Amino acid sequence: MLTAEQLEKYCEVLWWGITTARTGEFKPGDNILLRYEIEALPLAEVMFKLLVEKGMNPILRMGLTPDMEKSFYGKGNDKQLTFVTPGEKELINNLNGLIALLAPSSLTHLAEVDPSRIGKSAVARKFIRDIMDVREQKGEFGWTLCSYPTKAMADAAGLGIEEFAEQIIKACYLDDDKPTERWMEVFDSALKVKNWLNGMDIESYRVVTENCDLKVSHGESRRWIGISGHNIPSFELFISPDWRGTEGVYYADQASFRSGNLVQGVKLVFENGVAKEITAEKGEEFVKKQLAMDEGAARLGEFSLTDRRFSQIDKFMANTLYDENYGGEFGNCHVAVGASYADTYGGNQEDLTSDLKKELGFNDSALHWDLVNTEDKKVYAILKDGSEVLIYESGEFQCE
Repeated sequence: MLTAEQLEKYCEVLWWGITTARTGEFKPGDNILLRYEIEALPLAEVMFKLLVEKGMNPILRMGLTPDMEKSFYGKGNDKQLTFVTPGEKELINNLNGLIALLAPSSLTHLAEVDPSRIGKSAVARKFIRDIMDVREQKGEFGWTLCSYPTKAMADAAGLGIEEFAEQIIKACYLDDDKPTERWMEVFDSALKVKNWLNGMDIESYRVVTENCDLKVSHGESRRWIGISGHNIPSFELFISPDWRGTEGVYYADQASFRSGNLVQGVKLVFENGVAKEITAEKGEEFVKKQLAMDEGAARLGEFSLTDRRFSQIDKFMANTLYDENYGGEFGNCHVAVGASYADTYGGNQEDLTSDLKKELGFNDSALHWDLVNTEDKKVYAILKDGSEVLIYESGEFQCE
């Protein structure tokens, strides 16, 4: 699927990603967790070699296989579901980086498992994300992730494995002589858009499509970020809004695989910041249980737009990393229910305490689930002086 040369380039891009994402600098002796799934072993081996050559300390952790996950979530008792490995907290507190290689061998193996059991395990491990967030705010930690092509993902997307792999190659510029230079070009183009958005005095946004009419509150002390190196590939620009100002209807026309479940046609009706009506054309019960995982699961943690001129992804990939960055004919808008991102805070990151997050309306949850709309849309920014600016139309940001 991927040649030896493409694997080398992929790892170079991942190194660009993690070093770009971290505000502090990596130095020899830093600890980097390399987390991978079994089918990504060819990529993991090359990435391990690169980390050693860079003077890092690679720490390896392979994810559970589908059979292992079925045993764990299907048969584990409450103590097992919430068990945390001794030393886990110490490890996370001493990590400087994380590289995750996603390569699922199945996307539907947990379909018969009660979603609340999956949620219980996620809540017990939420402290890991909290530690990483704090360390990232201090510049002590950075992360990135990518996908490696698998037959399970290709089948779910309705593509042949080679066609699926070609989307990854194209999206990550692995067929370019110098892919990291291409990524820097995208980075610079996106910076112009972010500066334009962040230069406006925005109160809220309104997203209008055939099936959506959603108001999103910008929130105080927010900034648009994206194409930061965190995800490879990533073409989205996003903020974590003030969840309390979310009103109206959001519809995800793109299917989504999550925790071994396929859902389609998710429709959320927000009132006073909370999804009060939750329906889906497929997988509705699963969606409802996910959004009941904790108090913040039914609130908005992210609002995102992808410009079709940035993204070369033009097929459904049954993979959130790619589907949330879909370019296609009309680009995409997606929202995430659940956890917000601290790095969208517009002030000094080290000042963003948990109390200040709460005061500013940053959402907190063990869940973070991206739901994608690819319909033709108009997105307006309502400024604090009451005027309205069209910022996105026909899949493109409207700045010069």
